[in-house]
Amino acid sequence: MPGVREYFRADGTRVRGHWRNAAGSSGQLLVAGIVVALVVAHGAGTAPAGAGGKPADGKAAVRRAPGPKPTSVYPIRWPGWDKPVPQPTTTVSYPIRFPARGQR
Repeated sequence: MPGVREYFRADGTRVRGHWRNAAGSSGQLLVAGIVVALVVAHGAGTAPAGAGGKPADGKAAVRRAPGPKPTSVYPIRWPGWDKPVPQPTTTVSYPIRFPARGQR
């Protein structure tokens, strides 16, 4: 919805600033407004968040939602952790000489 600033027409008539819907968007805007109103109305219940019944002794029960449980054990170890494999070494023990530029 573009905003139109205050301006004067060619005949000198003053036009106040206003908001203007894009062409053909009024029906879509109405549907969007109804959807938003329904979502807000659905979310606004009469019970406060986390409300629960009172136990027989009259004290309010404290309930906590179950949370995620860890499935891994730290530190992470994999097979062969205690026996490290030696790193590979080069197999060439002599220097490799490459021909100089222009020589073959």
